[in-house]
Amino acid sequence: MRRVLPLALLLAFVPQPADAIDVEAAATAVDPSVLAWRRDFHQFPELSNREFKTGEKVAAQLRALGLEDVRTGVAHTGVTAVLRGGKPGRRIALRADMDALPVTEQVDLPFASKVTTEYRSQTTGVMHACGHDAHTAILLGVAKALSEHRSELAGEVLFVFQPAEEGAPEGEDGGAGLMLDEGVFERFKPEAVFGLHMWSALNVGQIGYRSGPFMAASDFFKLTVHGKQSHGSRPWDGIDPIAIAAEIVSGAQHIVSRELNISRLPVVVTFGAIQGGIRHNIIPDSVELIGTIRTFDEGMRADVHARLARIAEHTAAAHGATVEHTIPMPGANPVTVNDPALTAQMLPSLRKAEGVDEVREMGLIMGAEDFSLYAQKVPGLFFFVGSTPRGQDAAAAPANHSPLFFVDEASLQVGTRALLQVAVDYLGQP
Repeated sequence: MRRVLPLALLLAFVPQPADAIDVEAAATAVDPSVLAWRRDFHQFPELSNREFKTGEKVAAQLRALGLEDVRTGVAHTGVTAVLRGGKPGRRIALRADMDALPVTEQVDLPFASKVTTEYRSQTTGVMHACGHDAHTAILLGVAKALSEHRSELAGEVLFVFQPAEEGAPEGEDGGAGLMLDEGVFERFKPEAVFGLHMWSALNVGQIGYRSGPFMAASDFFKLTVHGKQSHGSRPWDGIDPIAIAAEIVSGAQHIVSRELNISRLPVVVTFGAIQGGIRHNIIPDSVELIGTIRTFDEGMRADVHARLARIAEHTAAAHGATVEHTIPMPGANPVTVNDPALTAQMLPSLRKAEGVDEVREMGLIMGAEDFSLYAQKVPGLFFFVGSTPRGQDAAAAPANHSPLFFVDEASLQVGTRALLQVAVDYLGQP
């Protein structure tokens, strides 16, 4: 009589699929390097389009790893490199941003930034107040992990270390747009692009994502109100651009609160700086206002631009002044859209890296990212990595861009594993 073995026993003799690379072991091996790199980048931050030393350090590491086609000076200070696996397969791009912000650090760290610089004619500190130091270190760690397992790796990876995500200085080009204009996706044609971002509103161990529109489109604007200079004791002799600027700021708030249907999609209009005058008793000739607009719909976006211009022009004219405006300024970012099919495809990888319960779908984010430009060229997936320590109220944590923004270094391990798992899994698919 023929004996029938139980199914479980039969399966024990059948080779089971396994990751080509043990992600946990590979990530553990590079964790110390990622930590050291992040601390170095944090201590010595550089502003947009000025990431000279950061780029040099990145390029040196990529060359030491034996990566191919290491290019420097891409979009001024960016770096790209290619890793070719030992097996044929798919092609992906992994991107990290390198630039810091004109923020004076207030976090008490042994490697806190002491760097200062001149920015818009003012002396300010320079700080990695948005986590780009962590992004750069994590991507270097993923490059190191994959390069050490290149014989097991299927496919090819383009590593993109991008400058000026926060926006190029006024009068300059930069960021993702310039990298694309210089052919970064023409020399190497990826099938998909992936990126991550530290996020203080999530705790360490949590990963946030959203399928479809995720982060807002961002526009920058500049208004210059021209009045007539006079003595501060005799305002009737002049035309006060400061008072007029205040009315423009106040009137612009009606765009969001009274003129747009924000029950459909959110909109933000923010004035970030007002500059005018030099002395307490002199009414100046002019005042400059700069700010940002955030939207998720192209129709609403154009509507805000028109309304802001109209308010500025009519308010100035009502008081005998004039206004020059640039709405928007060059360097705008479109909505960051996570490709729905790619997001669904890679969601199991994020869950594998950190656990099903820790991967959560998020609402719309009013912050913006020029990763959106890469995702317009090929399907993209951009996700958030929680940076606030476990046990703390992430909702009350200092936000990205705050001088108190803090990255719990345990989040580096989460980010390294998540990005590495996504890369390995995507490349391993037929």
